[in-house]
Amino acid sequence: MILPGNYVRDLLQQSPGTAATARGWVKTRRDGKNVHFIQLNDGSSPTDLQVVLDEGVVPPEVVARITTGACLSVEGELVASPGKGQAVELKTRKLVVHGAAHPEEYPLQKKKHNLETLRPLGHLRARTNTFGAVFRVRNVLGRAIHKFFQDRGFLYVHTPIISSSDAEGAGSMFQVTTLELDQMARWGKPPDFGQDFFGRRSYLTVSGQLEAEILALAFANVYTFGPTFRAENSNTPRHLAEFYMIEPEMAFCDLNDDQDVAEAFLKNLVEEVFGACRPDLEFLSKWYEPELFKSLESVLGGSFERISYTEAIALLQKAGRNWEFPTNWGADLQSEHERYLTEELFKKPVIVTNYPREIKAFYMRSNNDEKTVAAMDVLVPRIGEIIGGSQREERHDVLLHKIREHAAMGMKEEAYWWYLELRRFGGVEHAGFGLGFERMMMYLTGMKNIRDVIPFPRSPGNAEF
Repeated sequence: MILPGNYVRDLLQQSPGTAATARGWVKTRRDGKNVHFIQLNDGSSPTDLQVVLDEGVVPPEVVARITTGACLSVEGELVASPGKGQAVELKTRKLVVHGAAHPEEYPLQKKKHNLETLRPLGHLRARTNTFGAVFRVRNVLGRAIHKFFQDRGFLYVHTPIISSSDAEGAGSMFQVTTLELDQMARWGKPPDFGQDFFGRRSYLTVSGQLEAEILALAFANVYTFGPTFRAENSNTPRHLAEFYMIEPEMAFCDLNDDQDVAEAFLKNLVEEVFGACRPDLEFLSKWYEPELFKSLESVLGGSFERISYTEAIALLQKAGRNWEFPTNWGADLQSEHERYLTEELFKKPVIVTNYPREIKAFYMRSNNDEKTVAAMDVLVPRIGEIIGGSQREERHDVLLHKIREHAAMGMKEEAYWWYLELRRFGGVEHAGFGLGFERMMMYLTGMKNIRDVIPFPRSPGNAEF
């Protein structure tokens, strides 16, 4: 195994004269007179370690196996490098080829690969410079999320992946069953879900929010960080069938507090990734998003703009644009509207609050005007909405009325008995929000397709690997 100090990122920081062992995969090999230069990387660094192999150190048949994609271990000494961009290189004393890669069959040769071409190569694409950068950012982002909440006393909770309720009321859910549905179809029998494994219809969760509310009303501040699923037949650059969500829930918290936490959270994540992944961000900015640093710095540059939905609609109508989607009061904001507000009008992130109740979920707290709910969306340049949240409805009678209003859409009151009881037994005002992990990854990396920020994307017709 590779131990701390022997990662390529660590070796590149060490002084000449140090004995070292490097392990990794060959990016390229070029041959000089009586010497071979090998670019080696183990995924820890955007910069390769140059390995210098003098003629005769290993037999010619071993040299022939050192091709792009091959896996090596190299022992030797770090020496000062005359090349640009590296202080040291590794002069080889001993080299072992663990696994060869046929040079005519290995698909990742030294060239810039089209991202669409790489998507079917989920077993190899992580070795490219692009996905090396993306997945290092993903690692740091995951660490930063836990650090933010742990430093503030939040309890990390695991909410169920299999659920019997639709938290969003949207109905786009993957069903979980052990019934032999094909047999029933042949026999002409309708499925009896009372005989199913859980004794009822069950689904892959679309959100851990409702269960997180249970724990927030015992531990005050909690957060979830796990996979969620949507069975939407959406083949777009912004949708996945399986993705990760971060969902904090906070008791004794209103909509203003919710906005404050969301703003601090985004700022902290950008700061953490800036500090740990700047070389990766510079690479991604160069090749994929020239405005990357400008838009990320807008997060750190000052307070987010805060406006109501009603104010947002007025500003959009005042803009005098020929919008593709309507901007009348009651219509949901679309990407074109969100990007105008963040990129052109305010030139920074914007939090929009108090949306019409008809376009928001049943669990959001009704405002006194009875037309709007205490909801918020955090909008950022390039992406638009990146966080959605609300103060939750803590009044039992109001929540019950809302659930009954949604009965025509298939919402069953009996399925939410426990959610209603939370309002009867020690209920309190509480709020929370959701951040899509992959949406945040798109923002941080500048990648344009959500399938390029997750190792193994799940989308309609694609469940490979």
